[in-house]
Order: sequence, then structure tokens, then C-alpha cells
Amino acid sequence: MLLFWIIFNLFIVGMLALDLGLFSRRAHEVGVREALAWSGVWIGLACAFAGVVFFWQGRAPALQFVTGYVIELSLSADNLFLFVLIFRYFNVPGEQQHRVLFWGILGALVVRGVFIAAGVELIARFDWITYAFGALLVYSGVKLLVVGQQDIHPEKNPVLRLIRRVLPVTDGFEGGRFFVRRDALYATPLLIVLLVVETTDIVFAVDSIPAVLAITLNAFIVYTSNVFAILGLRSMYFALAGMVEKFRYLHYGLAVVLIFVGLKMAAAHYVTVPTEWALGIVVAVLGTSIAASVLRKQRSA
Repeated sequence: MLLFWIIFNLFIVGMLALDLGLFSRRAHEVGVREALAWSGVWIGLACAFAGVVFFWQGRAPALQFVTGYVIELSLSADNLFLFVLIFRYFNVPGEQQHRVLFWGILGALVVRGVFIAAGVELIARFDWITYAFGALLVYSGVKLLVVGQQDIHPEKNPVLRLIRRVLPVTDGFEGGRFFVRRDALYATPLLIVLLVVETTDIVFAVDSIPAVLAITLNAFIVYTSNVFAILGLRSMYFALAGMVEKFRYLHYGLAVVLIFVGLKMAAAHYVTVPTEWALGIVVAVLGTSIAASVLRKQRSA
């Protein structure tokens, strides 16, 4: 099993190196066509990997991977709105947003790996933790359902306050650099944006990791579904950034999904929900919320 972990991570590192070294060598503003092409690449790779899991481990793990991938991708899609707010708040140039998201994703992969390992270990050692995770998901879903997507306040970010106390910050962006040296070492606003994106993703992971653990405790499946969803998030951002605010009812669908997987996790010792049913419910709920958003927009027009 260790060999598959090594091969998978080497493949991901190779794809990221290819992206950074070849396709993103020159800073540029990512267009919708390029973003859609890369989104298609990552979705295609995820589908191909699901096929590999099917022939390697069987139908059940493959379905678990697809379900976890759909849940993680849908939660990530809702978080695109917060990325839009962050970039607007700091007035990040369009050609530098790709760079921030690239390094932010690298940090997210490390954080998700730690969270997944800790979550699987906690559930293995303390059986009651599934009730706590389930309650957390239900609470998050109800909060999202009642309150909706809340605005972020980067100026209140504790990491942002700390970095400003430790390092002086330049007044403007310095191209794609995170640090510049003048009379002393200065951080640039681009580093501030990266730190805000990273800490925001940690908050996202608190909900998304337990949601996938509600589907399966196979650490490899949980990790790989998260990785493919996160890697596709960057290109999805540039493809949907202008449209994400138009999906007015998406957060309701995500709230119902969180409540559903939370109840599924909390009742796992008493009720077994087949993975096929879970996948069908998740897809039906998200599809309904997106369709309702589109219909509302058409009626308003």
C-alpha cells in the first residue's frame, strides 16, 4: 500500500511541476477558455483514477472515491466566493491570482494530509468521535442554511496581524514576489494574501474532511479524493469566479449535504446507508440547488 501512496504523490508533484514550470512560467491572467480546459483535465484525471480504483480495489472503494470527490468539489466550489472576496479586498492583479492559488494549494495539500491522518486515527482510537464529527457537520449545515455564506474580514485574521508585527510590508505589489529586500527584509501584499487564503482553507477543512470521513475511513480514498478536488479548484476558480455569485441557492444545497452526511456519520453504528444512495442523494441535492439558481436567474431576466 505504501508504494501506491508514493506513486500517487509523485504523480501529483509531477503535474504541479509541469504546471508551474511549463504552463505558468509567465505570469498572466487566466482566461475562461484556459481555465475550462484545465478543469476538464483534472476532472478527467479524477475519473481515470476512479477507474483505476475500481479495477484495483473493487466497486465499493471506487464509489466511495467518487462520492468523496463530489462532496469535496462541491464544498470547494462554494468556497470560491470567499476567494473572490479575498482577491477583491486586496486588489490582487489578475495575473498574480494564479500564483497565489498555486502555492495556496500546495499548503492545502499538506494541511489536508495532516487532518485526514489525524481524523482516521481519532476515529480508530475513540469510537465516540464519530458522534462529535457528525454533530459538527450538522451544526455547520444548519448554520449555513440559516445564516448563509458569511463575509470574511481579512483585517481580523490573526496570521495577518502576526506577520505585520514581525515583518514590514511594502505598500504595493512587487510583481510575483512574496518578499523583497531593501534596507531590511519586507513582505509584499502577495504574501499577506497567500496567508489569508491558507488560513481560510484550514477553516474549510474542518467541515470538508469529516464530510468525506462520513463516507469512508479508507485514508487513501479520503486523501486522493481531497487532492483531486483541491487541484481542480484553482482552474475552477478562474472558470466560475464571474458566475459563482449567480448560484444563489447553492449554499442551501451544500447545507443539506452537510446535514445529511453529518446524520449519516452520527448514525453509522445503527443505520447503514449504501454508498450508491449517498452519492445519488448528494448529486440530486446539489443538482436541484444549481437548477433552481439558474431558473431564478432566467425568470429575473
